[in-house]
Amino acid sequence: MDAPEPEQTPFAAVSAQTTRLGQHGVQIYQTYLDKSVPYIPHRWGGTGFLLLVFAMRIFFAHGWYIVAYSLGIYLLNLFLAFLSPKFDPSLEQDEGMEDGSAGDSSDPNATTASPLPTKESQEFRPFVRRLPEFKFWYSATRAIVIGLLATGSRVFDIPVFWPVLVVYWLILFTLTMRRQIQHMIKYRYVPFTIGKQRYKSGGAS
Repeated sequence: MDAPEPEQTPFAAVSAQTTRLGQHGVQIYQTYLDKSVPYIPHRWGGTGFLLLVFAMRIFFAHGWYIVAYSLGIYLLNLFLAFLSPKFDPSLEQDEGMEDGSAGDSSDPNATTASPLPTKESQEFRPFVRRLPEFKFWYSATRAIVIGLLATGSRVFDIPVFWPVLVVYWLILFTLTMRRQIQHMIKYRYVPFTIGKQRYKSGGAS
């Protein structure tokens, strides 16, 4: 005869209820995130407001410069990923040269694997980002919120000479943006897609 199953303990019941509530909360949170996708100006307006609050907090409190510097570096990395193509044409060109298929003018059938059009006669292709806009916004907003929460603890308020951090960040911003712009000019792409090109018919009166 089988032994009767033990009754659920109060701790297990509370744990199961908490898990269900947590899953329900995550579903609601994800639902609102999905609904916010088309409201790009509203989302970025809220993020800009949070960034302004963070900057005012740093300015008036005269502290947490390390937190501000770390946030600036992280946002800069996100911005560079937002401007970069998902498939780097420089890497694909190097792979093509190793295979012997790139730059071979003797082979009329040889084609490049780059997803970016380099001639006006080629078909328009939308710019595919390494970091999509929504993920860029979500990661930036989450980082700003974490930065605001960090300013509530003196543990993160490490004494530092803040002008040095500002100079470091400006130098890093200048060098990285210069390299990014040179990459855009070299491979002739623009990280913003407005829409397909429209051509007027020549016979229209």
